[in-house]
Amino acid sequence: MRIDVLTVLPELLRSPFEHSIIKRAQAKGVVEICVHNIRDYTTDKHRSVDDYSFGGDAGMVLKIEPVFVLIEKLKAERTYDEIIFMTPDGERYNQHIANNLSTKTNILLLCGHYKGVDHRVREHLITRELSVGDYVLTGGELAAAVVTDSVVRLLPGAISNETSALSDSFQDNLLSAPVYTRPAEFNGWKVPEVLLSGNFGEIAKWQEEQALERTARLRPDLLNKRCE
Repeated sequence: MRIDVLTVLPELLRSPFEHSIIKRAQAKGVVEICVHNIRDYTTDKHRSVDDYSFGGDAGMVLKIEPVFVLIEKLKAERTYDEIIFMTPDGERYNQHIANNLSTKTNILLLCGHYKGVDHRVREHLITRELSVGDYVLTGGELAAAVVTDSVVRLLPGAISNETSALSDSFQDNLLSAPVYTRPAEFNGWKVPEVLLSGNFGEIAKWQEEQALERTARLRPDLLNKRCE
């Protein structure tokens, strides 16, 4: 898989993409992540990529020209399965979308900034708009890092135990069951006996019951989705 990220602040993405699972996945050739500075594609001598908003609204707007030039350059080099704009008013991102994106070959993430991007970009260049929550960030870089991380960890070979990702919360519209490790008792607090029994059938039953109970208590909306 290849992920291209378009941003005016590539420095914000350096750390998330140079550590942990994402770093190892890149080293193993599981994924290629390319960060592009939109400022490199402006003709403005001051490398400005924003301008005032028509209509007099407060805040600056990311200009269409450098974004268009960069996206067209990348599209000439490969075919993208999705060209995604990270924006607070986009489709709410979830595990189902992460699973779907992990099956793609090439995806492009455009990070919004300032007051947003010239709407013609959204109308003519973008295939999908995603939001990581009902709140506003300074820019789309952190949101793009969230999407990248959640997708990369699902790719075959990205994590050592591939079945681990399949038991994550939200994979089946359920929260995960509680997890424990050594010691079996600490400060008088004990690990549930069933987990120490070695009876994998009973353990699986307990985990399912716990997942259902936690979901019903903490996220009952997810149980409704299981019935849809």
